[in-house]
Amino acid sequence: MREWPWKNIWIGLGIAFVLFMIGGIVLAGRNVPALPPLQPPMVFNGGHYTNSRTTTKSWSFDYDRAQLSPDQTSGTIDGVHHGIIYRHGRPYLTISAEHVSLNTQTLNFTATGKVHITRIGKGQATTFDTDLVDWNNGTKLLHMTHPSYIHTGSQTLKVASIIVDLTKDEVQTGTIDGDISAP
Repeated sequence: MREWPWKNIWIGLGIAFVLFMIGGIVLAGRNVPALPPLQPPMVFNGGHYTNSRTTTKSWSFDYDRAQLSPDQTSGTIDGVHHGIIYRHGRPYLTISAEHVSLNTQTLNFTATGKVHITRIGKGQATTFDTDLVDWNNGTKLLHMTHPSYIHTGSQTLKVASIIVDLTKDEVQTGTIDGDISAP
């Protein structure tokens, strides 16, 4: 009975395996389907854009022009003339701005240009004027990090920054720029 040349068989199988792996590496990446064409962004002219959380509304904007990314996760809105920020499902602040950039997944937005905010309810209306506002929906904080003006009745106060906390129903101001005089 003749013995099999196991050493030669294993060497042959090893060489075949190495050639199979080299061939797989060389042929990898062929016939990859082409990327789909880029979709143009969606553009809306005039309307009302509302974004809701699971249980209550966070904000809504009336606008002149809006453009959303193709996957609708971010967008820009120009000419916001009647925006509302909600607290516990009820209107709390109104906002108007020249330009708003938003993230529809986190519900955060940044308003720039001439920004005017009015606090609704609680007696005399308080208004804020600034050129930059950041809304963080997770913490329910509205940050005005640039110099801002607070208007209450006939009084006007210029401050370095303002934070409106919707959770605590508080307005925190930065350093005061100018003098305070009694009415």
